[in-house]
Amino acid sequence: MKHLLTLLSFFTLLSCHTAQTVQVVAAAPAPTPKAAAKFVTWDKKMVDLGPVKKGETRTTFFEFTNTSGQDIQIDIVDACECTKVDFPRGVFAPGATGRLGVMFDSKEKDASETIGITVVFKQNDEKGNPRIESVEYKFELVK
Repeated sequence: MKHLLTLLSFFTLLSCHTAQTVQVVAAAPAPTPKAAAKFVTWDKKMVDLGPVKKGETRTTFFEFTNTSGQDIQIDIVDACECTKVDFPRGVFAPGATGRLGVMFDSKEKDASETIGITVVFKQNDEKGNPRIESVEYKFELVK
C-alpha cells in the first residue's frame, strides 16, 4: 500500500508538471510567416531629466526614423500642459528621421512625475486604426 501511495504521488506530480508545461506551450505566441516592421523606431522612448527645481524649465528631444516603408506624417502631438512639443509637420519618406523638441516647465508641479507624450500619425494601420506612438520623460522634483 505504501508503494501504491508513493506511485500515485509521483503520477500526481508528473501530471501537474505536464499541465504546467502544456499551459506554457499554449501561452506561447504562434509564429507568423513574416514579422511586421515597426512603423517608426525611436532613438529612446524614455528620458530621465533627473532632479529639477520647482520653477525650472528643461529641454530634451526624441528622434524617430520612419521604418514603415511608406511616407508618413505626424497629425497631432498631445502632452501635459507643463510640456510644449515642437514637432515636424512635413512628410517623412521611408528611412527619413524626425525630431520632437520638448520643453518642460516645472512651475506648476508639486511632485515627481513621469510625463507621457502621445504622437498620432495621419496614416492608419492595416485594420484602419490610427497609428499612435508614445514617448515619456520623468523628473525628480526638488523644492
